[in-house]
Amino acid sequence: MKPYSEEKLLATLTELGVVNAGQAGKLAEEANRKKTGVYDLLLDKDLVSDANLGKVISELLNLPFVRLSQVSIPPGVLQIVPEVVAKTQRAIAFGHDQTGVKLAMENPANSEFVRLVAKKAGEKVEVFYTTPRELEQALSLYRQDLQVTFDELLAGSVEKAAAGSGEDETPAIEIVDTLVEYAYNNRASDIHIEPHKKEAGVRFRIDGVLHEVLVLPLSVFEQVSTRIKVAAKLRTDEHMSAQDGKMQAEIEGEELDIRVSIVPVVHGEKVVMRLLSEKSRQFGLADLGLDDEDLEKIKAGFEKPFGMVLVTGPTGSGKTTTIYAILKILNTREKNIATIEDPVEYDIEGVNQIQVNPKSNLTFAAGLRSILRQDPNVIFVGEIRDEETADIAVNSAMTGHLVLSTLHTNDAATTLPRLSDMKIEPYLVASTVNVISAQRLVRKICEKCRVSKNAAFSDLAAHFPRQVLEKYFGKEKKTIRIYAGKGCAVCHNTGYVGRIGIFEALVVSEKIKELIMAREDASNIRSRAISEGMQTLQEDGLVKVQQGLTTIEEVLRVTKE
Repeated sequence: MKPYSEEKLLATLTELGVVNAGQAGKLAEEANRKKTGVYDLLLDKDLVSDANLGKVISELLNLPFVRLSQVSIPPGVLQIVPEVVAKTQRAIAFGHDQTGVKLAMENPANSEFVRLVAKKAGEKVEVFYTTPRELEQALSLYRQDLQVTFDELLAGSVEKAAAGSGEDETPAIEIVDTLVEYAYNNRASDIHIEPHKKEAGVRFRIDGVLHEVLVLPLSVFEQVSTRIKVAAKLRTDEHMSAQDGKMQAEIEGEELDIRVSIVPVVHGEKVVMRLLSEKSRQFGLADLGLDDEDLEKIKAGFEKPFGMVLVTGPTGSGKTTTIYAILKILNTREKNIATIEDPVEYDIEGVNQIQVNPKSNLTFAAGLRSILRQDPNVIFVGEIRDEETADIAVNSAMTGHLVLSTLHTNDAATTLPRLSDMKIEPYLVASTVNVISAQRLVRKICEKCRVSKNAAFSDLAAHFPRQVLEKYFGKEKKTIRIYAGKGCAVCHNTGYVGRIGIFEALVVSEKIKELIMAREDASNIRSRAISEGMQTLQEDGLVKVQQGLTTIEEVLRVTKE
């Protein structure tokens, strides 16, 4: 039960101008139909940020609001409310001083729980409101000691597996389950298990970077890889061919889909498991790192009833997450939305999603042809890979459909000549593409251990154009204030927690259409877009450096060719 009236929340947001009366009515109707909360709908449709919504709700409740992601919680304070209780009661202790315990709650109306905490602590309790998403993120702090548990459990399982005859699968099951759970709790996107000459290594990809976490004896590795094959319904007697499969695991109430890829390497078979978590897609466009200006450009692109919105960048740059955030905004009862994806990363209620399947000849092109016979308003093509898919997608955009898709290009401007290379006539490219967003993901500085430092202007000028540095940090400066994470328990001494996007949004204006028609190269198109106000990837990265969100090293890592 919500601690506030959803009708009052919508009325307040209408008064503040966040939504209009028509939107408020539609939100109330959709929440009732979908049996969901207005809070989730407001965030899914990107109408307000989580932080601002939290402030409005806290005003309604007449309580102070706390953003737990910006608070450093000492371990001793955290344990005032044990983990199991914190999860069930949706509350967390985040501060303690001479006035008493500071308690953040999703439902502050639970006065009985507040009394119990006060009784246990023997002190007064000051209650704060926090949002469900802020609370969920803070609950991960309880897992910082999981490494010890993980090592102990794994040591026992490895010992049993190494000593066993191979008939008992239990130790291998325990190892696989623990690896998946630990990877999930540490926000890993992939688990790599790779055999070497004398042992097997396990690495997790966290925030885009691989980290060594474990070494397994080869005898145990074989049992683990067999267990993964069984769970993913792959052939256990096949060791010389690549195999792809899928398995599931339930962790903390979430049904986690895991894609499994096994390929033969010199010393055995390498296993890579990709964790597809619905939580990793619970973002609005503003949460991804888009500034207000780029956000408006992209919104203007997908609010048109037809044309193309393209998101570009290398593998793992968050393109699908951006598209999903757009689809959630477009997903209304008045629209028929269809997608063709490889893979379908998570279900969006009300959207018709098709999984590519080469075995049955269901390719992007074939799937797209079928979708066009389904009377769609909005089409998402997972990736434009070839001339045939590009041709159908462009023609779909020409005939009254809004088409969203992704491409592997280095920046926004390069996308336009790339489409021409795919045998798409320049006049078709010019008349169908509304906006192109290029993006990369940079690691965010850990807020718990962030410190400022000075960097020499001359050192940075070796990597960035001087005029760009002067634009964001000022002229005639010898040193520039930047930020870094010094390392702590929260970030596992890496200095980083989570990732944020850096973007450039290229609107296809009349002048840019002329350049496309004249078959100008990407550099000329890029120069024109910059003169019309496009902020480049590097510039957006420097803005986030200035704001203390990321480091110079991260911006250089993802933008240097």
